[in-house]
Amino acid sequence: QVQLVESGGGLVQAGGSLRLSCTARGIIFSINAMGWYRQAPGKQRELVATITSGGSTNYADSVKGRFTISRDNAMFMGYLQMNSLKPEDTAIYYCNADTQAYDSRWNRRTNFDSWGQGTQVTVSS
Repeated sequence: QVQLVESGGGLVQAGGSLRLSCTARGIIFSINAMGWYRQAPGKQRELVATITSGGSTNYADSVKGRFTISRDNAMFMGYLQMNSLKPEDTAIYYCNADTQAYDSRWNRRTNFDSWGQGTQVTVSS
């Protein structure tokens, strides 16, 4: 009922920058918290950053000072600006959102915890 679509990943040299975008699609009434997570090969998925509907942010220690999470509430979009990228930032990045949207199965508003399909970020040394 809610689809999250990430974009903006790619290959970049160490020290470079990328900006990830996350678009929420569906009949959406509101988005509460949004977040970015990542999963490197052979590792568990980990939190990168989160942002509340009011704009409060939280970052993993490994990305503090380099990454910035933001959102556009009117457009139901989220962003992750990544600067000073390091090879250890290489991973698949996933968008997550806690949304209130229309659920056609029940013909009512429902809360959804949704995930995107992921976008690959590769940082070369």
